[in-house]
Amino acid sequence: GSGGFRKRKHDNFPHGQRREEKENLNPPSALMKSFKSFQLELDTRHDKYERLVKLSRDITIESKRTIFLLHRFTSAPNGEEILSESEVKLDAVRQKIKQVAQELIGEDMYQFHRAISPGLQEYVEAVSFQYFIKTRSLISIEEINKQLIFTAEDREETTNMTSNSQDKQPHRWSLKVTPVDYLLGVADLTGELMRLCISSVGNGDIDTPFELSQFLRQIYDGFTFIGNTGPYEVSKKLYTLKQSLAKVENACYTLKVRGSEIPKHMLADVFSTKTELIDQEEGLP
Repeated sequence: GSGGFRKRKHDNFPHGQRREEKENLNPPSALMKSFKSFQLELDTRHDKYERLVKLSRDITIESKRTIFLLHRFTSAPNGEEILSESEVKLDAVRQKIKQVAQELIGEDMYQFHRAISPGLQEYVEAVSFQYFIKTRSLISIEEINKQLIFTAEDREETTNMTSNSQDKQPHRWSLKVTPVDYLLGVADLTGELMRLCISSVGNGDIDTPFELSQFLRQIYDGFTFIGNTGPYEVSKKLYTLKQSLAKVENACYTLKVRGSEIPKHMLADVFSTKTELIDQEEGLP
């Protein structure tokens, strides 16, 4: 009637029944538990990805420092000291790669490949550069992967082993450089060899540029066999490789044609000037 008030719908139910229905909604359901486990798994994977990115950055930095050191080989009075120091630096880089391998134990490496690929490419570049200086040849991917097999005798690093007989056995793990990382590292190596050619000409070495020219031509021929069938990054770097080869061949041309009439201390200046002209003609910055 007038002056009264309407009952709300839930007032028609007993108070205890309403509380039971509310409590039934609060306990986590099986679906919520599944999402919680998914959240934990994704957070763990994301944290591992970030750790691998940091390790890859450290590997890249130390590999670049090794490359800068190796460029002093042509001008250093004692090249063996440079090679020994570079080996120490590469051992430190391998310790970083060892940490990457430990992070990837029991994981699919290709799920984290984008995180570690830049560091591995730079490491391949540094190792192949050192190998070329030593042997005047290209290191193979099998030889690179042999150096990335790690063992640990320490029990603290083998805590996942339970029996005493297993504790006495060394724990082994490895990290394999993928063929794509190897090809990209070799493609970047050509730029360092071009710089080595410039420094060799500046030091009066007229034999190294011709060796580099033949070596780069073989690498370029190998990359052209891949063509467009390979990964996009490989075909993208093929243009830079071609430029490095052109600059080295231009240096050899200058040495062969005008080497007798230009003093050795001026050959590097003439070569640098011609290199700048090539870059301007091809629109390079």
